[in-house]
Amino acid sequence: MTQSFIADYKAELIEEYHEMKQVAEKALARVSDDAFFERLRADGDEHTNSIAILVKHIGGNLRSRWTDFLTTDGEKPDRYREREFMKEESDSREAIMQRWERGWQILFAALDSLHDEDFSRTVTIRGEQQTVLKAIHHSLTHLAQHIGQVDLLATLLKDSRQRSD
Repeated sequence: MTQSFIADYKAELIEEYHEMKQVAEKALARVSDDAFFERLRADGDEHTNSIAILVKHIGGNLRSRWTDFLTTDGEKPDRYREREFMKEESDSREAIMQRWERGWQILFAALDSLHDEDFSRTVTIRGEQQTVLKAIHHSLTHLAQHIGQVDLLATLLKDSRQRSD
Protein backbone atom coordinates (compact mmCIF):
# COMPACT_ATOMS: atom_id res chain seq x y z
CA MET A 1 0.00 0.00 0.00
CA THR A 2 1.26 3.44 -0.82
CA GLN A 3 1.59 6.17 1.76
CA SER A 4 -1.00 8.33 0.04
CA PHE A 5 -3.51 5.47 -0.04
CA ILE A 6 -3.00 4.69 3.64
CA ALA A 7 -3.35 8.33 4.67
CA ASP A 8 -6.53 8.62 2.61
CA TYR A 9 -7.87 5.35 4.02
CA LYS A 10 -7.16 6.44 7.60
CA ALA A 11 -8.90 9.78 7.01
CA GLU A 12 -11.94 7.95 5.55
CA LEU A 13 -12.06 5.61 8.55
CA ILE A 14 -12.01 8.46 11.00
CA GLU A 15 -14.72 10.29 9.04
CA GLU A 16 -16.88 7.14 8.94
CA TYR A 17 -16.60 6.67 12.70
CA HIS A 18 -17.50 10.35 13.27
CA GLU A 19 -20.55 9.97 11.03
CA MET A 20 -21.70 6.88 12.94
CA LYS A 21 -21.30 8.69 16.25
CA GLN A 22 -23.37 11.61 14.90
CA VAL A 23 -26.17 9.29 13.75
CA ALA A 24 -26.30 7.72 17.20
CA GLU A 25 -26.19 11.00 19.06
CA LYS A 26 -29.00 12.46 16.96
CA ALA A 27 -31.05 9.38 17.82
CA LEU A 28 -30.17 9.68 21.50
CA ALA A 29 -31.29 13.30 21.53
CA ARG A 30 -34.77 12.20 20.40
CA VAL A 31 -35.52 10.09 23.47
CA SER A 32 -36.45 10.90 27.03
CA ASP A 33 -34.64 9.35 29.97
CA ASP A 34 -37.51 6.88 30.39
CA ALA A 35 -37.30 5.84 26.74
CA PHE A 36 -33.50 5.58 27.01
CA PHE A 37 -33.94 2.71 29.51
CA GLU A 38 -37.07 1.13 28.03
CA ARG A 39 -36.86 -2.40 26.65
CA LEU A 40 -39.28 -3.31 23.91
CA ARG A 41 -40.74 -6.77 24.31
CA ALA A 42 -41.34 -9.03 21.34
CA ASP A 43 -43.84 -11.81 22.09
CA GLY A 44 -42.31 -13.02 25.31
CA ASP A 45 -38.71 -12.25 24.38
CA GLU A 46 -37.08 -11.07 27.58
CA HIS A 47 -33.70 -10.52 25.91
CA THR A 48 -34.25 -7.29 24.04
CA ASN A 49 -31.84 -4.45 24.72
CA SER A 50 -32.71 -0.92 25.67
CA ILE A 51 -30.94 2.03 24.11
CA ALA A 52 -29.09 2.40 27.42
CA ILE A 53 -27.80 -1.18 27.22
CA LEU A 54 -26.65 -0.71 23.63
CA VAL A 55 -24.89 2.56 24.47
CA LYS A 56 -23.25 0.96 27.51
CA HIS A 57 -22.09 -1.99 25.38
CA ILE A 58 -20.72 0.25 22.62
CA GLY A 59 -18.77 2.31 25.15
CA GLY A 60 -17.35 -0.80 26.79
CA ASN A 61 -16.48 -2.39 23.47
CA LEU A 62 -14.70 0.71 22.18
CA ARG A 63 -12.70 1.10 25.39
CA SER A 64 -11.69 -2.55 25.41
CA ARG A 65 -10.85 -2.89 21.73
CA TRP A 66 -9.04 0.41 21.23
CA THR A 67 -7.09 0.83 24.48
CA ASP A 68 -3.51 -0.13 23.59
CA PHE A 69 -4.91 -1.40 20.29
CA LEU A 70 -1.61 -2.53 18.81
CA THR A 71 -0.02 -3.98 21.94
CA THR A 72 -2.62 -5.75 24.11
CA ASP A 73 -5.50 -8.14 23.54
CA GLY A 74 -8.62 -6.22 22.53
CA GLU A 75 -10.65 -8.08 25.15
CA LYS A 76 -9.37 -6.45 28.34
CA PRO A 77 -9.52 -8.49 31.56
CA ASP A 78 -11.38 -5.66 33.35
CA ARG A 79 -14.15 -5.37 30.76
CA TYR A 80 -16.87 -7.61 32.27
CA ARG A 81 -18.77 -7.74 28.98
CA GLU A 82 -21.78 -9.56 30.44
CA ARG A 83 -22.46 -6.61 32.78
CA GLU A 84 -22.78 -4.33 29.75
CA PHE A 85 -26.08 -6.10 29.03
CA MET A 86 -27.51 -5.62 32.52
CA LYS A 87 -29.06 -2.53 34.04
CA GLU A 88 -27.11 -1.89 37.20
CA GLU A 89 -28.08 0.42 40.03
CA SER A 90 -25.30 2.87 39.13
CA ASP A 91 -26.51 3.11 35.51
CA SER A 92 -27.81 6.62 35.13
CA ARG A 93 -28.10 8.14 31.68
CA GLU A 94 -25.27 10.51 32.57
CA ALA A 95 -22.95 7.70 33.70
CA ILE A 96 -23.68 5.63 30.59
CA MET A 97 -23.11 8.63 28.34
CA GLN A 98 -19.77 9.32 30.06
CA ARG A 99 -18.77 5.73 29.33
CA TRP A 100 -19.91 6.19 25.72
CA GLU A 101 -17.89 9.37 25.28
CA ARG A 102 -14.79 7.84 26.86
CA GLY A 103 -14.98 4.88 24.47
CA TRP A 104 -15.14 7.21 21.47
CA GLN A 105 -12.24 9.29 22.77
CA ILE A 106 -10.11 6.15 23.07
CA LEU A 107 -11.10 5.03 19.56
CA PHE A 108 -10.24 8.36 17.96
CA ALA A 109 -6.95 8.65 19.84
CA ALA A 110 -5.99 5.14 18.72
CA LEU A 111 -6.90 5.81 15.10
CA ASP A 112 -5.04 9.14 15.14
CA SER A 113 -1.94 7.41 16.49
CA LEU A 114 -1.77 4.78 13.74
CA HIS A 115 1.18 5.11 11.38
CA ASP A 116 1.31 3.80 7.82
CA GLU A 117 3.28 0.71 8.83
CA ASP A 118 0.73 -0.17 11.54
CA PHE A 119 -1.84 -1.10 8.91
CA SER A 120 0.22 -4.15 7.97
CA ARG A 121 0.52 -5.35 11.58
CA THR A 122 -1.36 -8.02 13.45
CA VAL A 123 -3.39 -7.52 16.63
CA THR A 124 -5.00 -9.91 19.08
CA ILE A 125 -8.68 -9.91 19.98
CA ARG A 126 -10.01 -12.55 22.37
CA GLY A 127 -6.78 -14.47 21.91
CA GLU A 128 -7.15 -14.58 18.10
CA GLN A 129 -4.58 -12.98 15.83
CA GLN A 130 -5.96 -10.84 13.02
CA THR A 131 -4.75 -8.09 10.77
CA VAL A 132 -5.24 -4.49 11.79
CA LEU A 133 -7.46 -4.08 8.73
CA LYS A 134 -9.69 -6.99 9.74
CA ALA A 135 -9.96 -5.68 13.31
CA ILE A 136 -10.93 -2.23 12.04
CA HIS A 137 -13.52 -3.61 9.62
CA HIS A 138 -14.97 -5.86 12.30
CA SER A 139 -15.23 -2.84 14.59
CA LEU A 140 -16.95 -0.79 11.91
CA THR A 141 -19.54 -3.44 11.12
CA HIS A 142 -20.18 -4.23 14.78
CA LEU A 143 -20.66 -0.57 15.56
CA ALA A 144 -22.88 0.02 12.52
CA GLN A 145 -25.16 -2.82 13.60
CA HIS A 146 -25.63 -1.46 17.10
CA ILE A 147 -25.98 2.15 16.00
CA GLY A 148 -28.68 1.02 13.59
CA GLN A 149 -30.44 -0.60 16.54
CA VAL A 150 -30.13 2.58 18.60
CA ASP A 151 -31.55 4.65 15.74
CA LEU A 152 -34.46 2.27 15.19
CA LEU A 153 -35.28 2.08 18.91
CA ALA A 154 -35.13 5.86 19.23
CA THR A 155 -37.55 6.19 16.32
CA LEU A 156 -39.96 3.60 17.70
CA LEU A 157 -39.84 4.90 21.26
CA LYS A 158 -40.25 8.54 20.22
CA ASP A 159 -43.18 7.59 17.97
CA SER A 160 -44.84 5.49 20.67
CA ARG A 161 -44.64 8.45 23.09
CA GLN A 162 -46.31 10.74 20.53
CA ARG A 163 -49.13 8.25 19.90
CA SER A 164 -49.87 7.79 23.60
CA ASP A 165 -50.03 11.54 24.37
